[in-house]
Amino acid sequence: MITVDQYSYIRTAHRVYGKKIREIARDTGHSRNTVKRALREEYCGYHSRKTQPYRVLGPYLDIIDRWLKGDKDNPKKQRHTARRIYHRLCHEHGFQGSERAVRRYVHDAKKRLGLGVGDVFIPLDPELGLEAEVDWGRCHAILDGAYTNLKMFCMRSKGSGKPFVQCFPCERQQALFEGHIRAFHFYGGVFSTLIYDNLSTAVDKVLRGKDRKLHESFVKFQGYYNFEPRFCNPGQGHEKGGVEGLVGYARRNFMVPIPEAENLEELNQYLLEQCVAYGDHRMAGKEKTVNELSEEEKQHLLPLPDFPFSNLETYAGKVDKYATVLVDKNHYSVPIRYAGLKAKMVGYVDHVDIYYGSKKIATHRRVYGNNKWQLEPFHYLELILMRPQAFESARPIKQWRKAWPECLEKLLRHFCEKQGQSKGTKEFIRVLMLFKEYDEREVISAVEEAVSANVSSSEAVEQILLFRTVSRDEVFVSLSNWETLPPPDVSVYDRIGGAL
Repeated sequence: MITVDQYSYIRTAHRVYGKKIREIARDTGHSRNTVKRALREEYCGYHSRKTQPYRVLGPYLDIIDRWLKGDKDNPKKQRHTARRIYHRLCHEHGFQGSERAVRRYVHDAKKRLGLGVGDVFIPLDPELGLEAEVDWGRCHAILDGAYTNLKMFCMRSKGSGKPFVQCFPCERQQALFEGHIRAFHFYGGVFSTLIYDNLSTAVDKVLRGKDRKLHESFVKFQGYYNFEPRFCNPGQGHEKGGVEGLVGYARRNFMVPIPEAENLEELNQYLLEQCVAYGDHRMAGKEKTVNELSEEEKQHLLPLPDFPFSNLETYAGKVDKYATVLVDKNHYSVPIRYAGLKAKMVGYVDHVDIYYGSKKIATHRRVYGNNKWQLEPFHYLELILMRPQAFESARPIKQWRKAWPECLEKLLRHFCEKQGQSKGTKEFIRVLMLFKEYDEREVISAVEEAVSANVSSSEAVEQILLFRTVSRDEVFVSLSNWETLPPPDVSVYDRIGGAL
């Protein structure tokens, strides 16, 4: 076959310089028929072979085809690869050729036999307000200084493309419902159809085709907000490809670098700001921004109910001898005076409220896992005051002590040096009780001043705190209208005397 340069030479030699075909053939080494064809036709380059010869592999082609045809009835993850076919040919049939030749033939044969053909997708243009997709992802954040594993709830409108992302400590059903409730409020309404994987928190059993047996609680939630759930075919996550992409996008953009926050509420507020900022984005093929499409979409959404779904779990139990109640295999403390009494617990996705009758007696941040203890130190300080020897080993104190400023440790050592271990510990516990009545920063500031002044009693610390928190007008009273002033409260003299 002639090259482009040879084609140009042949035509120039004949048309411009008048050389004969025989002479050109002698100069180029091509046959006269090739020279004539170059003079008669346009250059068309090389022609691909209609059939690919496999000189060494040829006797084995039927064997390879038989193995590949047999793969049609086998699971996708247990079918022949080109490498496996090459090794079988070598070990079972004495093949002496190259692996490259086997790979080239297997690639073509799989296409010819309908194996390994890539999926083809349909370009879509969804209607506004009709559908949204839901999925979970994993991420990490630094909360209150601790590296924390979190679950990321994601919802994405198929029409406007607007994302919604929030983090939760788990993927439980209560977290799933809470994510929906927040998302509906964020979008300003409810989508007619929501598309899911076959979530275990929603689907009790996958039946044939599109049929699903749903959990009763999920059916109640669905009925309250009046959306229709649609579930993907097993293993076909691309059927909700928009939110699949959102999970990766949020993890790469919203969570890089790894965000730091005081708590989960602060982190989720940051994620909401990121979702709102994404609204300035313009999707490919769309003339309007995500926010502009989302504003139009609100008109097509189902209205929100008058009241959000009561997403809570109730428990009942008896306060044990450690003044704790058990909620979902974890312990939560109550004041010691309720030990032995029956209590009712209401669990939300992020906190637990504990009631005795109609009275709320404690609130705790909710924890997940097994045998974790959420202890409020103030519930135990009165008991520890009566048993000061238990101070060092008391679990609520040990948990609280990890976050103490250094000034509290100095005050404890000073009290114990001046009054002895037992009395000094009691005095220090009385200082700790001040945290329940006053702002934490004010107490710490008063303790720092007490340490500098080398005071040796809790009463002195309290007097410093009182002087800091009482306004100057309350301390210094004008006597210009002394006749109208109320009589003095002499009971305060006892407290002042005890502090001196």
